[in-house]
Amino acid sequence: MSKRRVAYYHDVDVGAYTYGLGHPMKPHRIHVTHELVTAYDMQEKMQVLKPKRASAETMTRFHTDEYVHFLHRVTPETAEELTYGGTRFLVGEDNPAFEGLSEFCSISAGGSIGAAQRIASGASDIAINWAGGLHHAKKREASGFCYVNDIVLGILELLRTYPRVLYIDIDCHHGDGVEEAFYTTDRVMTCSFHKFGEYFPGTGTQEDRGRGKGKGYAVNVPLKDGITDESFQSVFEPVISKILEVFKPAAVILQCGADSLSGDKLGCFNLTMYGHSHCVQFLRQQNVPLILLGGGGYTVKNVARTWTFETACALGIENEIDTNLPWNPYFEWFGPRYRLEVAANNMDDLNVKDGSLEKVRINALEQLRESTPAPSVQMQDVPRDSLAKHLGFGYGKDDGKPRDELDARLAQHARYIYSLQESAEAPSSDLDSEEESSESEDDSSMLHWQQQRVGSRRRVNRSSTKKRMSLLTNQYFEVSSEDTGFYSHCSGLHGLGLGAPPQRNNKRRFFQGGWEEEIERVIATKTKDQRGGLYHQRGFMGEVDRSNHGRGDMNVDQHWDRDVAMSVER
Repeated sequence: MSKRRVAYYHDVDVGAYTYGLGHPMKPHRIHVTHELVTAYDMQEKMQVLKPKRASAETMTRFHTDEYVHFLHRVTPETAEELTYGGTRFLVGEDNPAFEGLSEFCSISAGGSIGAAQRIASGASDIAINWAGGLHHAKKREASGFCYVNDIVLGILELLRTYPRVLYIDIDCHHGDGVEEAFYTTDRVMTCSFHKFGEYFPGTGTQEDRGRGKGKGYAVNVPLKDGITDESFQSVFEPVISKILEVFKPAAVILQCGADSLSGDKLGCFNLTMYGHSHCVQFLRQQNVPLILLGGGGYTVKNVARTWTFETACALGIENEIDTNLPWNPYFEWFGPRYRLEVAANNMDDLNVKDGSLEKVRINALEQLRESTPAPSVQMQDVPRDSLAKHLGFGYGKDDGKPRDELDARLAQHARYIYSLQESAEAPSSDLDSEEESSESEDDSSMLHWQQQRVGSRRRVNRSSTKKRMSLLTNQYFEVSSEDTGFYSHCSGLHGLGLGAPPQRNNKRRFFQGGWEEEIERVIATKTKDQRGGLYHQRGFMGEVDRSNHGRGDMNVDQHWDRDVAMSVER
């Protein structure tokens, strides 16, 4: 094999965090993997880098501000209060609030973003971050042991340079968080090979193909229990080869979730270490910039073995390393054989037994034949700094700009948006009417628009409870969706999408939330109160701007929360 420039990202602190006693997710597995990689002297053959930890502002490129703010505030002691009894942000028992949660997320996300930057700059051909691959995290909610979706952040970084990015997921669980994030775009194709059925997260059918411009760019390969190396290879190679032919990605991200290995505590596949790592070898041969990420995997010694071997595959030395493990600090963990291997077991391959594998492969290839080949993208010069800094909205104290000026610009922009909204909702026949009648009609139009939006959401959110599936038990559980004001966005996804029981003829609904209702109610109330010439002079955000004068340490969010809370109380 030809030589590749490999960058390996590792932070020594990542293995010091714990989800709690008895939790199957063990960040320590990353440290064990690193010790094995070191014992095999692989560090000399690649560039080992410590990733820059992702800031809160960086995380908000995908996640909402309030969710990121929550992650940096929550502790085991405050979790019950900040999650409103487990009804938002951290729902269920899969995602506990542990000590150092925000630091762990910053390490994971920072490694994937750093790997993407390394690939985009051309400094490396392959980049590895075994601390990444947390593919279940949603925009405003943790899910399936995942808090911050480092994969989405890494893909967004790649899209600054590359026109098209391919994401491949070989975790035993469906990569729902990444698919959801790029469900409506044709610049990212997601392809997930996963167990489907009564299994977390309950999504990933072959009918889920994308929406809008993204129609056809979400590929799902649902599998059944016990798939072997041979069966997995028979579907992986033709599907990925067809994707590379049709989509022509400029970069590829491979999520190497190790819970698809034989003998995993939460997995149900029968892949050996060689069958799992074959995916890495196959993509390495395609000569496309490649990022390898971690993911699931709950039998620690098998995870460490496999990721170590896949690191060797990235370096092209998999045939040179000794399968007898060298001495390392965790040598006793790998008894009684002390070998670099994960053997198959004797479970039945239901995919071959019922003939479903051939149907799944045919359906996937048929979908790709119908897809638009290699969509063109108009590329422009990309700012080298963050979007906020490029636009002059830096939040650092060393930017030389007072907070009052920032608030003023935000207020001006908000007034402009609200004015456009008001103009768009006003009937054209009212433009020549008297000012008083025009204002009253605008009020009714605004209220009618708000009532329509609220009514449509209420029709969607009929149930007083919402359902989620637990990764630990693969069972659905109900969570109360009592209105908690501004953060009532957790209301009822029953039968409509992620975490809800799959139902026939139901289309997937993403980004469902009720919290927008409170915003619209506040906007409508404020707009009505500010008629008679006051609206265009100060507006809703203008009031915030004046109240913030002389208090540079306060921000817009504090006043926003206060006004919303007052509205809810009324």
